Amino acid sequence: MTQHSSLTPERWATFSLDRQILMIANEMNRTSSRLRAEDLEGVRLGYERVLRLVDLTVEVNTRRTLRRELLRWRDLAAALYIATEPGLTEHEAIFRCLLQLTPVAALQIPFVLAGSKGLGH
Repeated sequence: MTQHSSLTPERWATFSLDRQILMIANEMNRTSSRLRAEDLEGVRLGYERVLRLVDLTVEVNTRRTLRRELLRWRDLAAALYIATEPGLTEHEAIFRCLLQLTPVAALQIPFVLAGSKGLGH
């Protein structure tokens, strides 16, 4: 994993929580594209980047409730990472959950998940 490997907790802590969540969401969005293209190696690398950024977010945030929710969400992302064939439906479901962690990130749902079915708001 080359992207984000040199990102330090100190640097990550300079970003607001909204920006941290949006940067994780950006990696989830890229991974969505790789899933649609059936590029399993790209999907795996995407989830590695997602997990790295979530780990940094947990590390730099001191709010216990936020950390707990991020770790729960991380378990879902990790399950897709180790899945033989991660599904787009499951991916979009956890993507929606991630975006709902902050009001600013939630504003992106209509733009990045507009085509997802059966995942009500």
